[in-house]
Amino acid sequence: MFLLITRQVVTDGPLLRADRRVSGELLHPDRASELLSDLGNVQVAVPVLVVVLGYAAWRGRSEGAARWWLPPLAAALAMALLPVFLVPLKVWTARHGTAVMPPGVGYYPSGHTATASVSYGASALVLLQWLRTALARTAVAALCAVLVLGVSYGLVRRGYHWPLDVVASWCLSAVLLSVLWLVTGGLSRSRSRSSAGTPSSRTGPS
Repeated sequence: MFLLITRQVVTDGPLLRADRRVSGELLHPDRASELLSDLGNVQVAVPVLVVVLGYAAWRGRSEGAARWWLPPLAAALAMALLPVFLVPLKVWTARHGTAVMPPGVGYYPSGHTATASVSYGASALVLLQWLRTALARTAVAALCAVLVLGVSYGLVRRGYHWPLDVVASWCLSAVLLSVLWLVTGGLSRSRSRSSAGTPSSRTGPS
């Protein structure tokens, strides 16, 4: 999907007509949409991630978890890699902004959407391994989804980005979060087996 959207943006394909139409229907700059989009600012989203990673590292080390440092490190690395992908794409695609934005390029993909998706998504994935009840896990996952969707809606509503800018960032963030999920999910399963008395591949027979 990301490759398809990018090709449409670069070649001014027919999908952009629908993109402009949807943007025109949703576009209505107001204070609420601006506040929602601000949740994707680096100054807001990244500190949330830092606090969560600090808690996860402290919790893992205090409980003597195996490789407690790996999930926080992987999440921090995913966040650090984000501009490595975003900046070249913005320069290469050189997409103009909506009618309410000043002249210029570099709007594709949406940096605010990607920042929110990776920061809040990584926070949720790292926290999930320490939550004991299904209700707590559901609440964290729902909060993450609400934050990301709220930022995305605010960006389109305010006119900061076209809808496809936002969708493309979802796709890009999903790749980074999928890798992080493999890391955190694998450690969670290993920890569950160990706590249940089942030998893991790392520890061998007990």
